[in-house]
Amino acid sequence: MTKRSKKAWTKWRRLIREHARSGQTVMAFCRERGLCRPYFFTWKKRLQEDAQAKFLEVQVTEGAPSGDAVEIRLQNGRSLMVRPGFDAEHVRALLAVVEAAG
Repeated sequence: MTKRSKKAWTKWRRLIREHARSGQTVMAFCRERGLCRPYFFTWKKRLQEDAQAKFLEVQVTEGAPSGDAVEIRLQNGRSLMVRPGFDAEHVRALLAVVEAAG
């Protein structure tokens, strides 16, 4: 992915999140920000499809105690340690930030 492409994905992720929080119609949101509505819908669909396609294989190491943390390894080489009882929404939000920072 090129630097320009990463910037576009990051920009549209941010805009789609802003719209979801805004409570505005797509028409009002796009008009206020000078966005093209067809582009908005195209990117929204693209981001939804991309999010659905991010299933990764999980490997469980034999002999690991059941109460230990789980390490999530991301495509960019970073990893995230999650302990039992974690807040799933918090982890999702953190992963979105880490992945966007790429």
